[in-house]
Amino acid sequence: MQNSHAEKFAFVFPGQGSQSVGMLKDYVSAYPVVNATFEQASSILGYDLWSLVQNGPEVDLNHTEITQPALLTAGVAIWKVWQLCGGQNPDFLAGHSLGEYTALVCSGVLRFEDAVTLVRDRGKYMQESVPSGAGAMAAIIGLDSARIEQLCLEAAIGGIVSAANYNSPEQTVIAGEVEAVTRANELCKAAGAKRALLLPVSVPSHCLLMKAAAERLELRLNDIAFNPPGIPVLQNIDAQARESADAIKAALVKQLHQPVRWVDTINRLGELQCRTIIETGPGKVLTGLIKRINKDINTVSITDINSLEQTVKQMQK
Repeated sequence: MQNSHAEKFAFVFPGQGSQSVGMLKDYVSAYPVVNATFEQASSILGYDLWSLVQNGPEVDLNHTEITQPALLTAGVAIWKVWQLCGGQNPDFLAGHSLGEYTALVCSGVLRFEDAVTLVRDRGKYMQESVPSGAGAMAAIIGLDSARIEQLCLEAAIGGIVSAANYNSPEQTVIAGEVEAVTRANELCKAAGAKRALLLPVSVPSHCLLMKAAAERLELRLNDIAFNPPGIPVLQNIDAQARESADAIKAALVKQLHQPVRWVDTINRLGELQCRTIIETGPGKVLTGLIKRINKDINTVSITDINSLEQTVKQMQK
């Protein structure tokens, strides 16, 4: 169903960190399509993804090669429920990091079957490209992103540390080698950052340490057919939508070792007259960031059946 709603709206899909044991539990009895979507993913992956998502253990769910298919499948399942409930198609789609792949499936660019193994392999490439304990990520809160970039350059001292996620005007995540990230943290604190927190992640995403993973991903993408987007997808590297398969693939390769420009993405949606952004997936991480980026945009997070059904009705008014 095309969007006949007077005001434009967008769907956004979260990335790693939004997963939790037990997510989507309340959907299953009401909407069999959720279980069917997870069963399809399980048959492709060769293990029971739904059981792992519902029962854990959490340590397994947090392995990046499991987290990525789990979040992708969750986002696609909620998208299918939205459509079954008569929800209108959004005008735009976007996703934070891994969420960009979910957006591409919902746009029709990627087949779900292809995307499930693609993001699993993406997770493997990321994990294998950096020895355990060699990389780190940290959230810097309360310091201007341009100042953080400058301090990362000072902290590198021949190593690697850079901005990885421009999440909001108050929050930038940095990534790189442990020693360089630690030095950057100290410099950011000395420069007046409210907080500089190391994040509990196994992989330093969106920095030069992912270059080898990006090269492997590029070869993997050559095997997959991409379709023209049914709904424009704003991509992380520059907040622009692309039409051609080659251009979309090239942007996905760059995304792995370049920063996620989430602030630019949300501001771009505002420029495109998007009045509402709906976070479609477990958690409310993106909703919180969007509120800090652009207060003129109405935000909604679909966290359960009730919020989904209410949002469908609201958007039909």
